[in-house]
Amino acid sequence: MMSKKFELSELKLAVIGLGYVGLPLALEFGKSRSVVGFDVNLTRINELRSGWDHTLEANASDLTAAKFLSFTSDSEDLRKCNCFIVTVPTPVDEHKQPDLSPLIKASETIGKVLKPGDIVIYESTVYPGATEEKCVPVLEEHSNLRYVCSDIDSLENAVDGLGFYCGYSPERINPGDKAHRISDIKKITSGSTPGAADVIDSLYSEIIVAGTHRASSIRVAEAAKVIENTQRDINIALINELALIFNRMGIDTEAVLKAAESKWNFISFRPGLVGGHCIGVDPYYLTHKAEALGYHAEMILAGRRLNDGMGAYVANQLVKAMLKRRIHIDGSRVLVMGLSFKENCPDLRNTKVIDIVDELKEFGCIVDVYDPWVSNRDAEREYSLTPIQSPKKGAYDGIILAVAHNQFKDMTASAIRSYGRDEHILYDLKYVFPVNETDLRL
Repeated sequence: MMSKKFELSELKLAVIGLGYVGLPLALEFGKSRSVVGFDVNLTRINELRSGWDHTLEANASDLTAAKFLSFTSDSEDLRKCNCFIVTVPTPVDEHKQPDLSPLIKASETIGKVLKPGDIVIYESTVYPGATEEKCVPVLEEHSNLRYVCSDIDSLENAVDGLGFYCGYSPERINPGDKAHRISDIKKITSGSTPGAADVIDSLYSEIIVAGTHRASSIRVAEAAKVIENTQRDINIALINELALIFNRMGIDTEAVLKAAESKWNFISFRPGLVGGHCIGVDPYYLTHKAEALGYHAEMILAGRRLNDGMGAYVANQLVKAMLKRRIHIDGSRVLVMGLSFKENCPDLRNTKVIDIVDELKEFGCIVDVYDPWVSNRDAEREYSLTPIQSPKKGAYDGIILAVAHNQFKDMTASAIRSYGRDEHILYDLKYVFPVNETDLRL
């Protein structure tokens, strides 16, 4: 049995990191229990205090509904908490290696305020073993407390005054998705001891209507998360490769996929750019760990290479189509519609649209990017690129519909073509329009 300290009613939560994952979580818990929302970015804290969320995951009414949630960038405010949920980013560096620095810094911050009996739950995507191999030592170093896990001590009450507990419950947030909200997505939970796992599972059960799945260990929960996106990445890579083959054959990939979907057990995916902070990143965490164990993950890395090359492929397809129309490439003007990594979302993290832009610039094209969802400030900070406010009529030799925002889907193909010159190419990367209304599809 856990000590009385672990009664749910006595848990005082802190959510560390208030981005696309942390904010929805803090808001949901904040409707019914005390939550401190912590972020090192003071601008972000002031924004949320004023009732505005630039990620558009929450609106003013959502922020108001979380009446027990407070926001802070002062780590001293965390001292009154005894349960910490970490939701910071876990990106990769320029060499495609895991960058755990945000996770380590968050662990340092928590370690400095950690007390005996406290619980630390990680939601950030990592490779199996990272929580206990990388984060726990940092917590121990900065707290001078011991980590309590079933592997080293089954007598939990005997060490209740000396140690802290950990858990892992991977995030499953889908940015921009208004149909699948945090409470509607089944949650994996785990804990460093059976008692801690019970408490963590019960805690999330308070807000997750879809229910929970209790994993047998932290490492199992970590592995489950990282393979979710790895599986999707490989499946999309297969469809992307099929698209490359069918394009050489002069066969419409969408028509092939629709025909194949007539069989009940065909799994449907579409070709395209694979960006964002999950699918385009998580596989590298798994392959990093595999390499450390002496195993080279051939299929996973092959899928990654193929998907990472799709932006350049799209740009080359457009250039070839323009050349066939005798459109001079050097100095030509191209409009790229959409910059975010997915539709109806301002998230620019790891967007592969930028690969199209960069490749076209290598050909000497003048590229305008238009995205009504993206702020110029974010685009300039992330990619040194300033999106235009609106496209000019009759100005472009090439047009790429790169992201299927609702604003673009509500337009007709002829309306989008009005941005083009008399002779131009319209590339519908997202299959928004019928094949006979576009010049190119992936």
